[in-house]
Amino acid sequence: MAESKPDGDGKPLDFEAAMRDLEQIVERLEHGDLPLEESLAAFERGVMLTRSCQLALKEAEQKVEILLRKAGTAQVQDFDSGETKTE
Repeated sequence: MAESKPDGDGKPLDFEAAMRDLEQIVERLEHGDLPLEESLAAFERGVMLTRSCQLALKEAEQKVEILLRKAGTAQVQDFDSGETKTE
């Protein structure tokens, strides 16, 4: 699976690690007790992790489509979870 962009130490994070970090950031921000500077830094890191996860998912989707085409079953359909969106 695709690796996400490097973390602050320059080490790449895998998708699962990025998701765990993102969940922890959301939890910390939801508590609302962080100082403004820390909140902004956490939010910025969360945005980076979100983009990284989206990229990893897109790459995985593309790999699946390529494999399906190679297998001769190129009928890729949009996923319908049955849930309705509320806007």
